[in-house]
Amino acid sequence: MEKRTVTYLDNAASTWPKPQGVIRAVERVLIETAANPGRSAHSLSVEAARIIADAREAIASLFGVKDPLRVVFTKNATEALNIVVGGLLKQGDHVITTGMEHNSVMRPLRAAEASGIKLSIVGCSRQGELDPSDVKKAIRPDTRLIILTHASNITGTIMPVAEVGSIAREHGITFCMDAAQTAGCLPIDVDKMDVDLLAFTGHKSLYGPQGTGGLYIRAGLEEKIEPLMMGGTGSASEHEEQPVFMPDKFEAGTPNTPGIAGLLEGVRFLESRGIGPVREYEMGLAAQLRSALTSIPGVRIYGPEDPGRTIAIVSFSMEGMSPSDIAFRLDEEYGIMARPGLHCAPSAHRTIHTFPQGTVRLSLGCFNTIDDVSRAVHAVSRIAQEM
Repeated sequence: MEKRTVTYLDNAASTWPKPQGVIRAVERVLIETAANPGRSAHSLSVEAARIIADAREAIASLFGVKDPLRVVFTKNATEALNIVVGGLLKQGDHVITTGMEHNSVMRPLRAAEASGIKLSIVGCSRQGELDPSDVKKAIRPDTRLIILTHASNITGTIMPVAEVGSIAREHGITFCMDAAQTAGCLPIDVDKMDVDLLAFTGHKSLYGPQGTGGLYIRAGLEEKIEPLMMGGTGSASEHEEQPVFMPDKFEAGTPNTPGIAGLLEGVRFLESRGIGPVREYEMGLAAQLRSALTSIPGVRIYGPEDPGRTIAIVSFSMEGMSPSDIAFRLDEEYGIMARPGLHCAPSAHRTIHTFPQGTVRLSLGCFNTIDDVSRAVHAVSRIAQEM
């Protein structure tokens, strides 16, 4: 059976392919260093601990974090956000978020709301854009947390996170930024952006393996957050209570050393290319894709027209055909991998008026080419013509 050409345009879910250095790093740990870091004194355990420490330092440097111990490793951004919502908020606290959030934010907040927290959802435009002044208007005396995505996973819209961070700092409110879509593709500096808590994932624009991610916690704030899990940390083993120091307080259990080794290489890969040049390349492809799709009759594009206000995501719908049917045909007939539906963000789809059917999302990464864009445009054009 002849192997078909695969055009992968689902990088907002997970980037693929992974850099060769990432693959080799995971393999190397499994073959040469498969020991528990920090649990033993033998050389393999020490080597595993060194990998974890190097990855922590690399992540800290990427986000402008001065103390690497402020970086907690988790299995993804979702776990990091659950630590924030479940560990920080108390009954009666007020939280502000937006109508463009992913369910990794909304579901923990809805569960917390059922347990007694108060929630305000600030509306956004049909392009997914947020006015920071609307966040300021929503602040109340009991507001404890503002939580905001850095960029939409549907429209790619970049949110005014620095402005919101400044507002939060001015009012003494904790600011949490969900960087699941932006860690690795947009510059992030937690101090300059007044970010107190930063949730990130490793398997998207950091080019690491699935099952990796983390949470940055501003100094002193860890004292106010309860851990999501408790258990062995390899430290303070004489005590049956969870350690209170960073990062051990939030890292119970054996870490994903192979995955974190791969994540470290993903960060090094990005550093070798530069976030700026990678973004410029991806956005060049996205601009051509968006322009070509816009010219196809019956196709509607969502999100800001200005590419400077988005990341490399293009979502569209087609008159007379469901997103799931379009994506099925793209895959089956043209070998194009796309993501249809609601993208785990029903609130965002309500905001851009695409609920309940959703959209087809095409998302680009640094391994995509102009040929990939041409194949996608050709396929969508053919499907539209047949409609």
